[in-house]
Order: sequence, then structure tokens, then C-alpha cells
Amino acid sequence: MSLVSSKQVETNRCELTVEVKGEAFSKAVDAAFAKNMKKITIPGFRKGKAPRAMVEKMYGKGMFYEDAMNALYPEAYSAAVDEAGIKPVDSADVEVLEVNDEGFTFKATVTTKPVPELGEYKGLSAVKAAVEVTDEQIEHQFAHLRDQYARVIEVTDRAAKLGDIADINFEGFVDGVAFEGGKGENYPLTLGSGSFIPGFEDQIVGHSVGEEFDVNVTFPEEYGEKSLAGKAAVFKVKLNGLKERQLPEVDDEFAKDVSEFDTLDAFKQDMKAKMLASAEEKANSDFENKLLEQVVANMKVEVPDCMIESRIRELMQDFGMRMSQQGLSLKDFLQYSGQNEEQFKETFRPQAESQVKTRLAMEAIAAAEQLAATDEEVEEEYKKLAEQYHMEIEKLRGLITAVEISEDVACRKALDLVRESATALSEEASEEKKEETAEEAPKPKRTRKPKAEKPADAE
Repeated sequence: MSLVSSKQVETNRCELTVEVKGEAFSKAVDAAFAKNMKKITIPGFRKGKAPRAMVEKMYGKGMFYEDAMNALYPEAYSAAVDEAGIKPVDSADVEVLEVNDEGFTFKATVTTKPVPELGEYKGLSAVKAAVEVTDEQIEHQFAHLRDQYARVIEVTDRAAKLGDIADINFEGFVDGVAFEGGKGENYPLTLGSGSFIPGFEDQIVGHSVGEEFDVNVTFPEEYGEKSLAGKAAVFKVKLNGLKERQLPEVDDEFAKDVSEFDTLDAFKQDMKAKMLASAEEKANSDFENKLLEQVVANMKVEVPDCMIESRIRELMQDFGMRMSQQGLSLKDFLQYSGQNEEQFKETFRPQAESQVKTRLAMEAIAAAEQLAATDEEVEEEYKKLAEQYHMEIEKLRGLITAVEISEDVACRKALDLVRESATALSEEASEEKKEETAEEAPKPKRTRKPKAEKPADAE
């Protein structure tokens, strides 16, 4: 393989001209003949037994060139990319320029990973939220726990009220005609949850078990099923049963039931410590994100569309997997949310653009600061990932290369550098800094408005 030339044809587009000649091409043609000879029929010879010279005379020497080129292209292209020192981010557009007995020459035009022009990334400043956990927040957490461990009991001596779990049969009609998906039996509906059409749950309140009644509602204009959007509907409803949630008392016994602690005080102290740790983690994450936004804003880069599109596809796949874990297909989700696939795809674009630019920035900082992962750090990362995904390290190596691991570690080091060189400001300090900046800004010079000249014929 010989890289004849490498030239930038436009921003993030490189054109490689590559030659493959000599013994490598001859061997590839021989292999192509050996592979295909059994399929070849020549009059006067048994199938697959005709001499190569006879085959080439009848069909032409070039009949095996395409197979030979296909066999040699991947390695030749990869070697040319390495020699040119470029990083492709998409498949190349390939054109064969010449092919003959000696070999072939091809041109590959490829989209390359951009190298950003970095701006300021050291000595930045951003607001970091003060971390505290109030008594109200702890009580709110306990309210969730009480709800989680509530007992559900049957209700027979009163009418339905908000918060109850109503067991209902229902069937919906529009203009007197039942519609698809509007029927259910023994459906458990928490009154006040807002999970049904607005107004539906409120009209169950006040009814007793065994009653049958009508619920009149209007579908929202933005309802996912367009044939029902904005239309009035009547639901025939039967209240089969009622249940209520009985919340436990918050005391030492409650602490023993829901935690490893024997007293409520010990449980509260542990909960506060964990909430503080979680709040600190969020504050650090938000602080880092603000710094990264500045780094990206300070740099100059033109990102190829294919990189954004690739990241959007990955984000959509991740979302689809999470939906499938909940027993919902992406198609069902789109139907319920009233979106088509193109609209849904566009919701990921801002996130994809931000993530791609941030990654490019971290890679550029790692290169500028000569930050790299050691062999020990790469192995440690493999161990962490193996534990996280409950997978053998050797199997993991087949899924994630050491180069990818190394790049991830280097990017984390770049982020560490940005964070450690930055100043965390309180809200008050940030406001003071804004005021100081405003005072230091040069004031515009006042320009005197010229007097209008007196007309010549004026008295």
C-alpha cells in the first residue's frame, strides 16, 4: 500500500489517494480465482476445471479484480488513514481511479474529527450552590417513606375521596359511539393522580361502591390520539371497590421496620448524612457543567453533521432500551406522547450537540496538556466496568478497546484540570463580581448634538 497524497478539500473533509500494487494485488487476484473457479463453466471443460488462462481469455483478466480490491481495501484504507494522521468519523466515499494487472488506485474522501481551537479553560469561575439539608427536606423524605410503606385497606363505610384507590369498570363514547382503547375492567385508579383525562377522577369522588354513573369529559386539544383530540366524551363507569392507604406512625418501630437502625434519631442522622452527600454530589456536578459550558463557549469548532446524527441515534437507542425495560416499545411511547419519530429525534439534538462539543473540548485539552492514561489506570477502569456490568474483564475487552478506555480516562483528567483551576463562587460573590464588572466597564463618551444652522433667509 502506498499513500500517494492526502489533502484537505474542505473543513473536516480529507481526500486520500491510495495505490495498491505488486505482490499483494497478485496474491489477492489468485485468491479470488481460487474462490470462484468452481462456479465457472467453460465449454469443453468440466465445471471448475478450466485453466485460468482459458477463463481469462474468455471473460477477460479483470473479472477477478473486483473481488481482489474488496479484499485489499479495508487494510489499505486503514493504513492510509494512519499514515495521514487523520481520525475518520464516518464511512468514506470511495472512487476507484485505476485498475490493471499491476494493481489499483482509489480515492477516499472522508469526514474527519475536528480539532477545536481552544479558548480559556483554566482559571474559570462559576457559582456553586451552597449545600444544606433542612428539617423540612428530611420531613419530606419521611413523607415519601410513609407513603411507600403504607398499608392498603378496603373501604366500605364511606364515599370515594381524593387519595383513594378506586377499582372501576369504564367504557367511553364519543357521539354515542364507543371508541377503541376507551374500555377497561377492574382498573385501579388513584383519585387525584392526574393519570386520566382532566376531570375524570374528580367525578368519581362522592360515589359509593356499587354505583354506576356517567363521567363527562373533553379530550385535550393536544391529546395524542388525534381522532379524539378536543372532543367531548361520556364514560359509563361502575365503582367496584375502594381502598385507602393507611400511613404508618413515624417512631422507633418505623425506623426498625424500614432501616438497619433501632431508633428514629439514629435513622434521621443517617438520612441527613446521605442527603448531604447527595446534595454535594449534585452541586459538584452542576458546577462542573457550568464550567464545561464556558469551555465550549470559549472554543471555536465546526462539528460535522454526521457526529451529531450519530450521537442522536445513540441517545435514542438508550431511551428505547429504558422504555423496553418498562415494557413499553418506542413506537408505543411515540403514540402516547403524540409525536412522530422525526419530532422525537429533534428533541435530542441540543443534548447531542452539547455532548459532542464537550467531548471534543476535553480531548483537545488532554492533548494540549499532554494528559494520558497509564496502563495501570486503564486496567483499573476495566475492573470498575466489569464490576458495574457484572461481566468478565476479557469479555469486556472485546466490547471496549484499551484505546477507548484510555481516551475516557484522559478526558476525565482534562475535566479535573478545568475544575481544580476554577473558582467556585457563592451566589453573593457572583452578584458582587457582576456589579464590579459593570462599574469597570468604560462608559460611552457623550457626544454633543450639533446645533442646527440658521436658514439664510431667517430673520
